[in-house]
Amino acid sequence: MSLQIQLLTLSVMAGSGAFMGALFDVYRVLSGQLRPPRWLVPLLDIGYWVVATLFVFRSLLYSNDGQVRMYVFLALLLGVWLYFKLFSWLTVRLVEWCIRFVKALIRFFLKTIEVIVIGPIRFLYRVLIVLIGFLWAFTIFLGKIVLQLLYPFYALGRFLLRPLLKRLKMPGWLNRFLVLCGKGVQAVRRLFRRNG
Repeated sequence: MSLQIQLLTLSVMAGSGAFMGALFDVYRVLSGQLRPPRWLVPLLDIGYWVVATLFVFRSLLYSNDGQVRMYVFLALLLGVWLYFKLFSWLTVRLVEWCIRFVKALIRFFLKTIEVIVIGPIRFLYRVLIVLIGFLWAFTIFLGKIVLQLLYPFYALGRFLLRPLLKRLKMPGWLNRFLVLCGKGVQAVRRLFRRNG
């Protein structure tokens, strides 16, 4: 193996170590912010190590066709150490800023939906309730007027038909029907009086 390939392998492995450190910081900050359930933490740890291992192996294949030497592990450790000494704080702050940005974006999106969609629906609902209440009050008012206008005819008809009804022998079902009609008219009048 030539010196050039060895230097390439050293630099690629140091970069892979730095990548593993950065990936660990991202994973650590995200798991601290999102707080996954305890049973999920071992699976996430295994996922981290699988991704890191595959990345290191792919980098090793690229740099020296996958030949594993002692200096490969030393370069990985050197990359991880340098990353944690120099860049870990920057990655943590960057990830925290990204999380805050995403949360602000989600809040803005929810507020926009509140203003554009939910607000108008609430307004239309309130307008509809007011309109239905107004129509109900107007219907009661008209019903009272109609009852007041029809009451003289009802009283006159009752006055005129009372002697006739006394002389005629009505069938029982017709008598019950007329009694029910009278009770219905009285119930409607009571309803309109109560709502007025």
